[in-house]
Amino acid sequence: MRVAIFGGSFDPPHIGHEQIIQQALQNLDIDALFVIPTYLNPFKKKFFAPPKKRLEWIKKLLLPYQKAHLITYEIDQDRAVPTIETIKYLQTTYNLDKIYLIIGADNLQTLPKWKNYEELKKLVHFVVATRDEIPLSSELQKLPINVTISSTQLRRKLDRTYLPASLADEIVTYYTQKEPDEPGD
Repeated sequence: MRVAIFGGSFDPPHIGHEQIIQQALQNLDIDALFVIPTYLNPFKKKFFAPPKKRLEWIKKLLLPYQKAHLITYEIDQDRAVPTIETIKYLQTTYNLDKIYLIIGADNLQTLPKWKNYEELKKLVHFVVATRDEIPLSSELQKLPINVTISSTQLRRKLDRTYLPASLADEIVTYYTQKEPDEPGD
């Protein structure tokens, strides 16, 4: 089985995430796309929307995509989970021949700081979603998109044009009812 893995906080999910899902399904030779929301990104101290809420949003976002599957492993652990742990879990759970790991170009600089990075490099093939016109090496496999929005920007200024249509009302309602910078439950 050939899979691509797309993980993230999705706090909130935005059209850039949706574009990555679409492009991965169209451009990668895969049997399935595993979308894996984090409980908490290992490099962050807090989340804003609680994990269960973000899980609900991603579940709705994936409804139109038959080959996209929501994997709840990281949220089920109720803690920050390093990518290497998730990869090993997936290897023991599924018969995987090839693993593509989709990361945003903004993660390239910190990638060597990821837990067991050298081992991770041997287990996965990195695919980079271009972002904010960050220059990339020609050796890297890229998804043909350029994400220009971030969840952080969206939390600061909610703009429906950057939210998936199926989730826009829910996301705007959720974040406008919270106090600014109030962490999730």
